[in-house]
Amino acid sequence: MDVPANRPLRLIGVPMDLGADRRGVDMGPSAFRSAGFSAAVRRLGYEVRDHGNVEVATPEVRTVGSVQAKYLQEIVDACDELRSVVWTALDNGEMPIVVGGDHSIAAGTVAGVAEFHRERSERIGLLWIDAHADMNTPESTPSGNVHGMPLSACLGLGAPELTGLGGFRPKVDHDNVVLIGIRDLDRREKDIVRRSGVHAFTMRDIDERGIADIMAEAFGHLSHGTAGYHVSLDVDGLDPDIAPGVGTPVRGGINFREAHLMMELVADDGRATSFEVAEINPILDHRNKTAEIAVDLFLSGLGKSIL
Repeated sequence: MDVPANRPLRLIGVPMDLGADRRGVDMGPSAFRSAGFSAAVRRLGYEVRDHGNVEVATPEVRTVGSVQAKYLQEIVDACDELRSVVWTALDNGEMPIVVGGDHSIAAGTVAGVAEFHRERSERIGLLWIDAHADMNTPESTPSGNVHGMPLSACLGLGAPELTGLGGFRPKVDHDNVVLIGIRDLDRREKDIVRRSGVHAFTMRDIDERGIADIMAEAFGHLSHGTAGYHVSLDVDGLDPDIAPGVGTPVRGGINFREAHLMMELVADDGRATSFEVAEINPILDHRNKTAEIAVDLFLSGLGKSIL
């Protein structure tokens, strides 16, 4: 893949710590920056502009609100600001690189990417890499944690405040959504995934078919009738042996080479509109290992190659 020198990157931090029960994930953007992302992508030939962080409310000074969707309004407010920042980056000819924070941020990121392309009568695809489906709704959730709901929100399911960001829903068509790496779903969520029509590949699928075969199929879904696709990586999609700094680790995840091959294939495909990483928790990490692998994976997704 040739590096598109005229396509600068816009780094956007979102210190979101409202969508989950485990504290510390708000420090994810700082950990990612400390892992040397900006310097590394400059060596690849990119220009990178750091937007700083989107403002997010502090949970200690807010009330939980509904126990079925905790801190929903505060999350919506932050996601709406993120939507605007992502839209502006794309309108400026920049590729958004969004760093969280818990995965509820994806509702804002995807809204911004989808809105930009919708204004041009275009659709987008969505590649979602995660141990969890993130397809609960306030009616199905056993925890009330909104970081388990953003993919549903992107599909127009769930709380209207979250699904309606930007004034339209859904943000993506189910046939253009690919979910890879899932291995830990809530009981009622399984039915939502089955009925949704998204293309879901579990860890068993990866074991049986191999990641290259799955990605070849995935690109067909992601690109069918779209202008490109957003890549949303929850680091708990990776095996905890390589990414220990997460609040909800699940054994048996995507391994080091599978993860890099996924991103190398994304770079080869050349149709990614934007990237996002969520759920880096430095408090639970070992010497910033999880942020460092996230940086390495993004470098692969942006064109870094072995030869």
